[in-house]
Amino acid sequence: MSSTYRTHSCGALRPADSGSTVTLSGWVNNYRDHGGVRFVDLRDRDGLTQVVFHPEAAAAHQTAQKLRHEDVITVTGEVVAREGGVNPKLATGEVEVDASALRVLSKSLTPPFTPDEAGKVNEEIRLRHRYLDMRRPRMQEILRKRHRVTKTVRDFCDEHGFLEIETPFLCRSTPEGARDFLVPSRLQAGSFYALPQSPQLFKQLLMIGGAERYVQIVRCFRDEDPRADRQAEFTQVDLEMSFVDQEDVIGLCEGMIRRIWKDVAGVDVPTIQRMPYAEAMARFGSDRPDLRFGMELVDVTQTCRSTGFKVFDGAVAAGGAVKLIRVPGGGSLTRKQTDALADFAKGFGGGGLPVCKVEDAGGTLQLATGVAKFLGGVGPRLIDAAGAEAGDLLCFGVDPKPATVDRVLGELRVKLAHDLGLIDPEQNAWVWIVDFPLVEWLEEPAGLRAAVADGAGQSGSAAASAPGRWHALHHPFTAPAEGSAEALKSGDRERIAAVTSKAYDLVLNGSELGGGSIRVHAPETQATIFELLGIHPEEQRNKFGFLLDALQHGAPPHGGLAFGLDRVVMHLVGTTNIRDVIAFPKTQNGADLLTDAPSEVEDKQLEELSLVVRRAAAAATA
Repeated sequence: MSSTYRTHSCGALRPADSGSTVTLSGWVNNYRDHGGVRFVDLRDRDGLTQVVFHPEAAAAHQTAQKLRHEDVITVTGEVVAREGGVNPKLATGEVEVDASALRVLSKSLTPPFTPDEAGKVNEEIRLRHRYLDMRRPRMQEILRKRHRVTKTVRDFCDEHGFLEIETPFLCRSTPEGARDFLVPSRLQAGSFYALPQSPQLFKQLLMIGGAERYVQIVRCFRDEDPRADRQAEFTQVDLEMSFVDQEDVIGLCEGMIRRIWKDVAGVDVPTIQRMPYAEAMARFGSDRPDLRFGMELVDVTQTCRSTGFKVFDGAVAAGGAVKLIRVPGGGSLTRKQTDALADFAKGFGGGGLPVCKVEDAGGTLQLATGVAKFLGGVGPRLIDAAGAEAGDLLCFGVDPKPATVDRVLGELRVKLAHDLGLIDPEQNAWVWIVDFPLVEWLEEPAGLRAAVADGAGQSGSAAASAPGRWHALHHPFTAPAEGSAEALKSGDRERIAAVTSKAYDLVLNGSELGGGSIRVHAPETQATIFELLGIHPEEQRNKFGFLLDALQHGAPPHGGLAFGLDRVVMHLVGTTNIRDVIAFPKTQNGADLLTDAPSEVEDKQLEELSLVVRRAAAAATA
């Protein structure tokens, strides 16, 4: 850290340095005047050092009287034992610098907040002045750990024969599951590039090109609504390997995760369990289950087949499902609180949330309140199925569509676990989710079906009669399990739905850290999947022609995985907000408050790009 401006950082000095003359540079974190003696806490990214200005050093003392928060200064002086006792909160708390010289490098306006006050101001103010927010020790720690993660990844991959290769940012728009960010071309008017949602196609081309092992810490872009753990602009640790199968990829990536957690957090990650997708959905209602607590879904469809309760009987008769979760101690929740849970369930497609409490009636457990009066005949069986105890709450998911039941209860169990404090924050629960379905059937409104079919070159009448379409659960290039060719061509919906893929996701505490798959490398298999997904030959050539051509020229078996770097760092530093671990993040609505982006551009720029912008009506009127 030594340079023209410093011999040591502000976090480096210890009692062993006593008696030496040092030079420090940094920001004024705080200042105090004690009877003519001036004290300044000097801060840089490594820590704080107390500097004392005595009247005997007249020039430095006089200048120090004018110092204020966030001024940038350089001081020179002798390291001495700290007067007034040790400060155990500081690594440098046993010493201070008795200043003999002071130079002000830059004066600061009165800041809207100081680093010590950042926790007291709202996030909007902090993001608008992100350069101040980043001076916080917590933010410096996060940036340091993020750097450490990327260095560990690069070292690990280098040891395992990977080449770090860059892929283009200006690409062709291809369907990846989210909206593309489009970039107009000035040289080819009316045409657009797309920013990559991932380097998926390029890393496959690298394998076909013989690179064999590729890695990249890469920026990706998806025009979708942000949330606490998602940004439109994010970073992936992206890797791909040739001549591998699923076990090879999982084994190597698990080794990388172990190295990261050991190097950065000093934590040993155990062998990570595997869980089939079907089991995850049945037990937890999610393909990214949080395994740190119970409240597993219990299927009581058969028990509720003939209860006399129309809500349950009707759903079962329609081929739906009835499931429940047992909420330990949830019997203490008030009617207002359970009504709020019903509103929460509606937000995920549920029609409501039937509940009842479990009470001890003279040594016998029975259902009470809520929908208990409708379930008298099956109450004991429901209590047994749930393994319920007195004081518990039973929450039911019921819907003609079993997937809706899983989604509602899957989200509800996580909310309740957080609300009721059922999660040990020190615990980490890892799991690989495997054996995903290759495709899923999407029911669609007739109008939407017609639009999709029209885009695929189908007739309007065919679209109107079609009940839905197949959708790739991961992406169209995911390899199916061995021996699936006949089922995929059968036209039998049940057989097709039963086909699993060579896909895998790594989940930590209910958060998907990364996912990947073995890719399709046989042209005939890729053609079968495209046909199943309704991507007609013309569209295949238009969107994926370069990949299809490459597959015809000798493609090795290959596969890979992409970790979300931001999410990895989130877990390592203990935050649930992705904006905390990105140096310059966007807000919840995609705005950059620091630079005021996105913004309008001059008409001249639009003319150069052959673009006409339809202004909002209010703006046009103004």
